[in-house]
Amino acid sequence: MNEREQREPEAQGMTFPCPFAIRAMGLDEDDFDALVVEIVRRHCPDIREGAVTTRPSRNGKYVSVKVIIDAQSREQLDAIYDDLTAHERVLMRL
Repeated sequence: MNEREQREPEAQGMTFPCPFAIRAMGLDEDDFDALVVEIVRRHCPDIREGAVTTRPSRNGKYVSVKVIIDAQSREQLDAIYDDLTAHERVLMRL
């Protein structure tokens, strides 16, 4: 079973469009949040003001970026997560 098939049961109860929080973690560098937003914006160009929040790790080495989008489909979410996973600076995506 591939990763996409493993994620499928999670979306069975979702009704689109719906608000959805995309999260990614990486090293706390000045532009990591902008990188995550850029990747998400490829698939969801209308990110509202205030939809992006960041949270540093306890020791300050890492940062978590959350972007709330209006998800339109399971395929859109899969594409966002695939692009985040493919980028070398994204250490984890949730």
